[in-house]
Amino acid sequence: MLESIGQIAINVKDPARARAFYRDVLGLRHLFDAGPDLAFFQCGGVRLMLSPASKPEHDNPGSIIYYKVADLAATHATMAARGAVFEAAPHLVATMPDHELWMAFLRDSEGNLLALMEEKRPG
Repeated sequence: MLESIGQIAINVKDPARARAFYRDVLGLRHLFDAGPDLAFFQCGGVRLMLSPASKPEHDNPGSIIYYKVADLAATHATMAARGAVFEAAPHLVATMPDHELWMAFLRDSEGNLLALMEEKRPG
């Protein structure tokens, strides 16, 4: 049985540029590098691996990673000040029985679509 996500690989074209974006703009904790083309970051309990595609058939856009945040408005403002370009301001996506789901979408330095999400609970 699957227990958790151990690592997510994110395709990048320019490893140095991507490393700087994930560290300086997203603010993720840089764990280590493996040579000039592999960079590893920590996000909660999941490790992210940034690397060029290992084979031409793997060189395609990745899935969208949704990062949970406690305060979407503040995170949006901080990342925008660091140079992140958002496709839209934080907005309400869905109203659930016990919370509202808010999101904002941005692209990383390599063109991969990322999402920030906050589950706003009443009170």
